[in-house]
Amino acid sequence: MFRLRDGKRSVVGQGLRAEVERGAIGSFAGRVGAFFAANQGGPRIVMGALPFDRSEPDYLFQPETFRTGDGRESEGQPISLPDAVRCAITPAPAPSAYRDAVAACLEMIAVSAGEAGPLTKVVLSRSLELSSTHDFDATGLLRALARDPSVTVFSTLLPAGADAARPLLVGATPELLVSKKGGEVVSHPLAGSARRYADPAADRDSAATLETSEKDRREHQAVVDAVFDALSPYCSELEAPEGTTLRSTASMWHLGTRIVGKLKDTETPVAELAGALHPTPAVCGLPRERAAGVIGQLEGYDRGFYAGAVGWADEKGDGEWYVSIRSARLAGRRATLYAGAGIVAGSDPVGETDETSAKFVALLSALGIDEHGRPLRERAA
Repeated sequence: MFRLRDGKRSVVGQGLRAEVERGAIGSFAGRVGAFFAANQGGPRIVMGALPFDRSEPDYLFQPETFRTGDGRESEGQPISLPDAVRCAITPAPAPSAYRDAVAACLEMIAVSAGEAGPLTKVVLSRSLELSSTHDFDATGLLRALARDPSVTVFSTLLPAGADAARPLLVGATPELLVSKKGGEVVSHPLAGSARRYADPAADRDSAATLETSEKDRREHQAVVDAVFDALSPYCSELEAPEGTTLRSTASMWHLGTRIVGKLKDTETPVAELAGALHPTPAVCGLPRERAAGVIGQLEGYDRGFYAGAVGWADEKGDGEWYVSIRSARLAGRRATLYAGAGIVAGSDPVGETDETSAKFVALLSALGIDEHGRPLRERAA
């Protein structure tokens, strides 16, 4: 029903005891508080997902049971699909259309350069629509994704829709939106990415190029500044003790900055902090409202809960929320995979398209297929 796990700890919710009244993110904290006041039974925790669009309703629920663990589970393996299974993949949009969208976005950024409050960054995404001859195995996918100890894997129930099967959001995110425990708040934004390579020399070169890239450094600093701006009103102290560092997953290099603060009011709920931060420029852009408008104009599909957040909050106001990137929406024999790239002045349409392809690798590899739906074992042969 709900799982959130890194290499150190896990949070598991089973069953569905009650649903929190659905609403937009602006009322997130208030609705969570009202839920606990009105519902005295069951675990004192709610969990679920926030959509990318702040105006769309979230989906939060109280589980029947709740437990935490140390995060140590047996390593997963890539899902071994039966020989009879075939998976058709339809890009949405097609790579060529995505390149055109990036080019159009770059033109918008250039035209706005002389304006007050210019458009400086837009995160454009694309998706892969998968149709299989068998139901997708969410548990097996989660196990396979967990082979990478550098990410936080997650799975959560989504609201029922037109699908024959109840949809789930499953993924492996490297990015912490916000966590709050007592008086401490932590956020770890990522922005600026590069593909990893099996060849050690090529991998080192990729990391070094990212670390010294003026374009990626500029993109990353804009995200860090936005997080500081959002959290500063809540904090008496706020700092980035390690500065900006390289962060790696199995398939990508990222620039990351861990931000730590002390709250002025220790009773400030994590739901309020998540509401202030989401969506960050790492998944939307700057200025936020203008970038969101460009996304709606150029992407051509509804992100839903992709690039939203997944997490939990307890009655005390503590909790943690992760950015729901590197994720897939599973519903029976259908799945939708998502990946995006930050577009700023100096971006290259071909390079940004390649970046999204690289970001699909973790999910596709866990499913045992490539971007064309071909089984990896057949390609290797």
